[in-house]
Amino acid sequence: MSDYRAPLKEMQFLVEQAVAATGVQQIEELADFDMETVAAVLEAAGEFANRGLAPLNTVGDEQGCSFADGKVTTPEGWKAAYDQFCLDGWMGLALPMDFGGQQLPKFIAQPVNEMWHSANLSFVMFHALVQGCSEILLKFGTEEQKARYIEKMISGEWTAAMSLTEPSAGSDLGELKTKAIPQDNGQYLIKGQKIYISYGEHDLAENKIHFVLARTPDAPEGSRGISLFAVPAYRINEDGSLGEFNDVLCTGIEHKTGLHGSPTCSISYGDNDSCYGELIGSENKGLAAMFILMNEARLSVGLQGVALGELAYQKAAEYALERTQGAHYETKERRVPIVQHPDVARLLLTIKSQVFAQRGLGYLVAALVDKSEHCQDEAEKAVLEARIALLTPIFKAFSTEQSNLMAGSAIQVFGGMGFVEETGVAQVMRDARITTIYEGTTGIQAKDLLFRKIMADKGVALESLLAEIEETATKLKADADLASLGGNLGGAIYAVRGIGAQMAKSSNLLQLNAGGVAMLEALGFLTSAWQLGESALRAQAALAAGDDPKFNGNILAMAKFHDAHLLPQLHARLSTFSQAAAGIADYSFDD
Repeated sequence: MSDYRAPLKEMQFLVEQAVAATGVQQIEELADFDMETVAAVLEAAGEFANRGLAPLNTVGDEQGCSFADGKVTTPEGWKAAYDQFCLDGWMGLALPMDFGGQQLPKFIAQPVNEMWHSANLSFVMFHALVQGCSEILLKFGTEEQKARYIEKMISGEWTAAMSLTEPSAGSDLGELKTKAIPQDNGQYLIKGQKIYISYGEHDLAENKIHFVLARTPDAPEGSRGISLFAVPAYRINEDGSLGEFNDVLCTGIEHKTGLHGSPTCSISYGDNDSCYGELIGSENKGLAAMFILMNEARLSVGLQGVALGELAYQKAAEYALERTQGAHYETKERRVPIVQHPDVARLLLTIKSQVFAQRGLGYLVAALVDKSEHCQDEAEKAVLEARIALLTPIFKAFSTEQSNLMAGSAIQVFGGMGFVEETGVAQVMRDARITTIYEGTTGIQAKDLLFRKIMADKGVALESLLAEIEETATKLKADADLASLGGNLGGAIYAVRGIGAQMAKSSNLLQLNAGGVAMLEALGFLTSAWQLGESALRAQAALAAGDDPKFNGNILAMAKFHDAHLLPQLHARLSTFSQAAAGIADYSFDD
């Protein structure tokens, strides 16, 4: 099968949609980033993704990483690709020029990141870590810390690792045990073990900066007592050169279902009581700092769902166009390409419409982040941040859950050939599996959505979102060809409002916790229909102007397909939510 090819036209269309929806280019600091600039950046990134990264994806899957004597060796070709990635300036795409970055807005960086994730997710996972850790330093670091770390990470000389999870703590960060003992020179002696540390050790860069959550001796219990420390694998001298080994030891790498080319490490800090780090921000405020990286990571993982769905679609569509089997359902012509069978077309359009819709949502969130970062009005900024906070768990969880379904649908298109490794589609399924788990499982995202993002503000942010979606529904209803889309979208909004009113008054914690994922998925289908509705309006206008009938006609077809096949699932999810407690407390699991 062919390697990945970036869908540049669709990406550009949805970037324009996000820009138009947010008005982000009206911000003075972003006014120069016009669509010509977007096109140039996407074309260059697409070329690197297509030629530099995609051919290594299978190599990474087949070879994986190797471990010996505390050192990790990445797959063949990884080092050369990493050096080129850094040389071309991609590492600092959305980071400040003061430290060597390109300082592009996130609405441009988002489609670029998607390309890399589709082309070779295992390879490029280090990039989101550098982005997130640099943003932590920009907000919480001292001027000395910014100067010490950020430029080196943007250049690629050093990489970053996010060290949260411990063997006994898992997702419950309040239970972590890693110690940070203050020293007379202002540093901290670090001692503890972490697991599942992506790119915690590798052979691509000369130093790795671990951002470690740990507890000082007098810290309060639970998450209130967590601090954040920068812990280099090799100590840094006053002149910025590397010093001696800092007692940061990789004790092994995980043998994973997928993402074989990405080293996922177990790390031991301070086995010889000689591991030192420096505090980032204030003591006991580490979780607040780490949330910057975690939010960045959640948006990145949501985009991984889009990217893997796109890769699954490309592989399945190529196969369906080439594979001949069976008779045409109407003409009875023998041995037609299987794409002509309605059920195969259904599978492909299920993947394609969801990828397109979630891509639109991901680009919209990126533009909203840009707008919030440049907003001077505090009230407007608060509204923007509430919208971003509401959409983030929906995007992360729904996109990744859908990507797993998309991978399964792609395998179904291949039939038996999808179950063997030669086609490459099985790798998509294996790589996608982790996306619903890391950076907070789907259940954790649902709990965050219900309790922190909807119920905590008594549904204000949700109602604001529903009101905006309702505006789209009204526009759709005004167009005779799109009126049914608008009617069904309006019905979905009405249903969500009804359940939301019940939820706001509910004290049934079992129902709320058990039904959280159902509610999140209902909002996932709603926001997907919203984005496709917006796209349909733009495509309809383009068709009226005689612009690219095939491309714009396909957008309308996706919107209508989603409306008929996928949006109805919203009502099923809401029904599940309303009776989610049924049976759960009654069943005994200890038989």
